Amino acid sequence: MESQLRTIVVSFDGLRPDLLSHETTPNLARLQSLGVTLSNHRTVYPSETRSAFPSLVTGATTSRHGMVGNKYVDRSVAPPRYIDTADAVLLRRLDLESGGRLMSAPTLGEILAAAGRSLAVLATNTPGTTRFFHHKAEDFGHVRLSGHFREACTPDEVLADAEAHIGPLPPEPPKIEPDTAGQDWITSAFVNVVWPKCRPDVTILSYGEPDVTSHFHGTGAGATRGIIAHCDHQFGRVLDWWEAEGRAAGVQIIAISDHGHITGHTRVSVIDSLQEAGFRPGTAPAHNVDVVVVPGQVGALYLAEPSDQKIARLVATITSQPWCGPVFTRAKNETAGIAPGSLGNHLVFADHPRAPDVSFSFRADDSVDSFGLTGGTFYDNDRPEGLGVHGGLHPKELAALGIVAGSAFSAPGSVCGIPSGICDLAPTILHLLRIAPPDAMSGRVLHEVLGHAPRAIPDVRNEAFEARLGSFQQVLRRVQVGRATYVEGAVING
Repeated sequence: MESQLRTIVVSFDGLRPDLLSHETTPNLARLQSLGVTLSNHRTVYPSETRSAFPSLVTGATTSRHGMVGNKYVDRSVAPPRYIDTADAVLLRRLDLESGGRLMSAPTLGEILAAAGRSLAVLATNTPGTTRFFHHKAEDFGHVRLSGHFREACTPDEVLADAEAHIGPLPPEPPKIEPDTAGQDWITSAFVNVVWPKCRPDVTILSYGEPDVTSHFHGTGAGATRGIIAHCDHQFGRVLDWWEAEGRAAGVQIIAISDHGHITGHTRVSVIDSLQEAGFRPGTAPAHNVDVVVVPGQVGALYLAEPSDQKIARLVATITSQPWCGPVFTRAKNETAGIAPGSLGNHLVFADHPRAPDVSFSFRADDSVDSFGLTGGTFYDNDRPEGLGVHGGLHPKELAALGIVAGSAFSAPGSVCGIPSGICDLAPTILHLLRIAPPDAMSGRVLHEVLGHAPRAIPDVRNEAFEARLGSFQQVLRRVQVGRATYVEGAVING
């Protein structure tokens, strides 16, 4: 194995794998012909961006890295505080206040730095997401560039160099407008500045689309397919560079997404339902709030006084609602949660001290939306029906893009159906660099797609877990591959 191998990970936020086509994404199709498609690739629960990307860089589930959702309640301080991880400045302050323990597992950037290697990040996601890719980049002198937000950029001289070569950072467009300028800027910054001047050992190039456009136009809408095509065109510039220069320099290329989308078909209000049941809900901790309903498509409920009895009452309340999907609480035993009807949150690897008292997903189904895409759900936000959402446990939310190519990988043009996940990428990258992965990593090295000699197929085992409360029944499905376990999805009966 070559010691000078490098890797670039190119991410398309929120891209459903079934939206790839030769017409819309010819360059991703070209990569498939040059590499191996991971056809059974998936993300973590919750299927939210700022849980998934920390799993990318830690090689671990949320139970280990601690980013339990895009937003959470921090009960390590008094009084408890509401944290929105989209804020890069806040994340830096939280990391410094905690003595560097914002993430409770070592990250790829830290591991590479300790080995004398480098990680560069270029992203058009929110400032907080951009920081999450390498939240300590400034401590090591590594590159982290946002396509829009100066507060997420480091070091200053690399940003200045990029702006001198390709123009100033473009402003963030309104949410209703697909973000084309940002994708163009980070692609140019990588090809024209970061690669030629820095030669990072690992690069993460993250296109923040089609996620935002899917949220505001619909997952299969014309605007969404248009921004997918635009991002694919920018990726084509990267692929052209790779074929002309990067591959000969030992660069391996990995294309991923962090989650999929399904369509919100029925709008509900969790707060209204809890108020009707006699709770005093709110969206942030306050003296008159007895349960915090964290805004988002994945349900996170934090009780002011989380006794077992109150948690059980809360679970009984939500499972009586037509919008309630899978429900998880602190483990009572190997399977059940402490509240009747719930499963233990350890089964979806969400058992971290920051985890809510009750986690739930909205009830999803296999309905077909107006764009012909499978997957629909109840939802709780202020947008109209028919738009893309994610966070829960429908297989289309969990499904993620995965393509690997380069001299380290086997059989160009092949498809590997062995289950894999976003947690497997960091240990695989470290394996290529001959750096031992830390024990905190729950992912595995993807040996089945490495090298050119046939390899033994790993042992694959399916499992299911059930919980009932009255007419409410949930079934969670997982699959084990060696020592790694992947959540496949969950369904509600009754």
